[in-house]
Amino acid sequence: MEAINNVQNKTRFTPKFIASVGILSGISIVLMQILEFPIPFMPPFLKFDFSTLPALIGGFAYGPVTGIAIAFIKAALHLLRTDTGGVGELADFLASGSLVFVSSLIYKRIKTRKGAVLGLVLGAIAMAIVGGLANYFILIPFYTNVMPMEQIISLCGKANPLITNTLGYVLYGAIPFNLIKALLLSIITFVLYKQISKILH
Repeated sequence: MEAINNVQNKTRFTPKFIASVGILSGISIVLMQILEFPIPFMPPFLKFDFSTLPALIGGFAYGPVTGIAIAFIKAALHLLRTDTGGVGELADFLASGSLVFVSSLIYKRIKTRKGAVLGLVLGAIAMAIVGGLANYFILIPFYTNVMPMEQIISLCGKANPLITNTLGYVLYGAIPFNLIKALLLSIITFVLYKQISKILH
């Protein structure tokens, strides 16, 4: 553990570091494109994917700035096939970036299992809050340009009867979705990180 921490502290823009960031970013893009599915009782356009996982692992291995960079690269490259004019990518970056930044920042300062758990839990809460705000102020205004709000709420209500208005969509759709997504990603990161970090370092 101490040896890995020493390596992390000495990490610079070496060819190995750049290659690791490139590989993690590439895996993130692939995961975003090939493995995406809806969650029951959630609005159908809110789909779960594992693309934030490499950014989380990169953040734990190299620090929060690197994690955010991987999340940004993923969002930027996804713009090449966007169907939301970049709005969806921006909202995803804000939500996933909050999880990556908060969790990896805390782990950087408290490099223990408890620090990792604390970081991931607080990161998940941050992602739920930021994801809810991003949906309310960014995604919903975008979708209302192509579909009436009443139709959006009706579509969401079929998946979750509690969603009857915009606030209901945020409280019973966006926030729970991002919380579930963050917690699942956090569990996987906690289980896999130590093995993957040995490869990265």
